[in-house]
Amino acid sequence: MKTLRETACGQTVKVSKVTGGGPVKRRIMDMGITKGVEVFVRKVAPLGDPVEVTVRGYELSIRKADAEMICVE
Repeated sequence: MKTLRETACGQTVKVSKVTGGGPVKRRIMDMGITKGVEVFVRKVAPLGDPVEVTVRGYELSIRKADAEMICVE
């Protein structure tokens, strides 16, 4: 299964699952990243951290560690 971290710049993907648990998973879901939502990867920083995405019409920066918890298809 592919994660958001492995997604190339300029791609639009659909979230299939948010792994992890506790406060981190809650924070990711509070940002609007839930199952079934489309995420557009705008840009990845030179060292890979953070990843800039567009979700539900707004821009968001996600840490590499958090992006690994978001499974996409």
